[in-house]
Amino acid sequence: MSTIVVIGGGLAGGTVVTSLREGGFEGDIVLFAAEPHAPYERPPLSKDYLMGKKPIEKAYVHDEGWYAAHDVDLRTDTEVVAIDRDLRTLTLEDRRGTRRTFPLGPGFLLEGAPVILTPPVQLAAPKKPGRTASGSIAVPDAKARVARQSRIYVEGRHDAELVEKVWGDDLRIEGVVVEFLGGVDDLAEHLRDFRPGPGRRVGVLVDHLVRGSKESRIADGIARSPIGEHVLIVGHPFIDIWQAVKPARLGLRAWPQVPRGEDFKHGTCQRLGWPHRDQADIARAWRHILGRVSGYQDLEPTLLGRVEELIDFVTAEATP
Repeated sequence: MSTIVVIGGGLAGGTVVTSLREGGFEGDIVLFAAEPHAPYERPPLSKDYLMGKKPIEKAYVHDEGWYAAHDVDLRTDTEVVAIDRDLRTLTLEDRRGTRRTFPLGPGFLLEGAPVILTPPVQLAAPKKPGRTASGSIAVPDAKARVARQSRIYVEGRHDAELVEKVWGDDLRIEGVVVEFLGGVDDLAEHLRDFRPGPGRRVGVLVDHLVRGSKESRIADGIARSPIGEHVLIVGHPFIDIWQAVKPARLGLRAWPQVPRGEDFKHGTCQRLGWPHRDQADIARAWRHILGRVSGYQDLEPTLLGRVEELIDFVTAEATP
C-alpha cells in the first residue's frame, strides 16, 4: 500500500487529506505543518475568532481527533530541514528536534497540489587542487604510465571505487591496475591464474583482517606458499570498507553497530534511517558516503597506511 505525504498545513492540505479518505484511499497519509496547530480556514480565523465572535476551534478544518480517527498522521511544528541529493531523501524536523526521512520522487502534495520532489542541481566541481586526493603533489599534464604487470586486488567494488577516488592519480602515474575480487574466498584461484613472480607482484587489501578470522587464515596460507614472497596481503579491522570513512564526515559520532549475521550495509542504512529496500538503495547510500570523501584526510589511518604499503610493494623494482 502506498503512502501519500502532504507538505503544508493550510486549508488546502486539510482539504486534500479529507478528500483522500472520503474517496476511499486506504494507504498511509502523513500531513506536515510548520505551524503548531491543525489546518485551519483563514476567513473564519480573521472574521470570527480575531473579532471574538467564535472560539479558535471553529476555524479548524477538523479538530485534532478527526485526524487520529481517520488514520492521518498529523505532524505539526514540522519543517523540511534537509534534502540529500545522493541518498535522494527529504528530512523533516519537528519542534522537539525529531527528524524523519522520506525518499524523493512522486507521492508528495504541496498545499494540495501533486509534486515530484527532485534533488537540487549539483554545482560545478572546483578547479583541480595543487595536490592529489592522496596528498601527493598533482601533476595535471602527466601521462598515465603503461600498466605494470603487477596488480592490486581489493575485495569488492566499493573498495575499488574508494581506492580510485583517493589514490587514482597516483596509480595512473605509477601504472598500477586495481581489480576487485568479489570476495577473499576467490583469492587463491585468482593468484593461480595470475601466476605472481619477479616483476609480477600482487598486493591484496582485505576487509576485516584480524587475528583468528577466516581472512587471516587465507592470508597465512598464501604467505607460506611458494608464491608468498611475491604477494603482500594487508588489511584493515573494519567489517566493511564503509567504516574506513570517518563517521564525522557524514555527521555521525560513530558508525552504527550491526549484529553479526545481519547484512552490514542494509543494517547500517536501516539504523541511520536511510532507504534500504533493495540494492539500488544501497548503491545510493554508497554514493552518498563516497561523495563525502575528498581526500586522504577523510579516511581512517588504519586504511591509509595499508594502501600506501601495497602501492610501494607492487611498484618496487624487481631485484635480480
